[in-house]
Amino acid sequence: MAPFDSVTARLILLLADTGSIGRAAEREGIASSAVSRRVSDLESRLGVVLFDRSAHGVKLTTAGQAYAEGCRTVLRSIADLDAVMADFGAGQRGSLRLACTSSALTGRLPELLARYAAKHAGIQIDIQETGAARALLALDEGRADVAIVSDHYDFTRFEIKPFEDDRVWVLAPPEHPLAEQIQPRQTIAFDTVIDYPIVGIHHTGSLDRLVAEAAKKAGKPVQTNVSVESFPALVRMVEAGFGIGFLRSTSLHLLAGTDLVCAPLAEPWALRQLLVARRKSSPLSAAMKSFIALCSETYAPSA
Repeated sequence: MAPFDSVTARLILLLADTGSIGRAAEREGIASSAVSRRVSDLESRLGVVLFDRSAHGVKLTTAGQAYAEGCRTVLRSIADLDAVMADFGAGQRGSLRLACTSSALTGRLPELLARYAAKHAGIQIDIQETGAARALLALDEGRADVAIVSDHYDFTRFEIKPFEDDRVWVLAPPEHPLAEQIQPRQTIAFDTVIDYPIVGIHHTGSLDRLVAEAAKKAGKPVQTNVSVESFPALVRMVEAGFGIGFLRSTSLHLLAGTDLVCAPLAEPWALRQLLVARRKSSPLSAAMKSFIALCSETYAPSA
């Protein structure tokens, strides 16, 4: 069977409405002979007569009425589908799959997602909280549309934009020898703090690698007493006296309710960024485009 022809279907409905081949042809801007030929070809293919012809015009037969009603149903479905696809194209429907680090989720991302969701109620947001390396792998494998990760990686394959500035801070218990050197709102040199044992975080993660590389350049070994896999655990272990710790500024809220002291590191390498990344070769959907645009519009560089 030949595929459904929406042009001929519209002509059938127009003929049913006008009762005249001439008027139908005039409305469509085509020749009357072209209209007659389409109807005749369709009747021949279906093996039924759709219209009774007379000197007064055309009128649907019983078979024609059934076919016209079917045309209306199909054309309505096509129109509905077009409307749905228009919503997807406009970013009003669809999905946004995010792969992001804990640092992103403890920073401004939750509030930004709430703002995005309020404006795009039809977009389903799926969040994968994972390490930066795995987040980028999720982009590579097509399991995520956008990643928000630290800047300590190779982004050759990705298109990136800044999301949030993020400085590295050192924290210590109030009874720690380093505590006396930590002054409120003043930076402290990395050389001053690296001589003390530390609580490690996310072995081979971005912050762990950042501290290890800085220590190597300073010619000093990293003395890791214990390693943990979450920032809340790091704070608790520092409280318990296992060593000093390093946190990003996006995680400083975890110190609320503790008596730990903290200060930002003075070195330029300690001022990092979280980045919005997407695979260069991936199609940019409306949902992705609007989210990335919102990230850029709301990004405020550190003073």
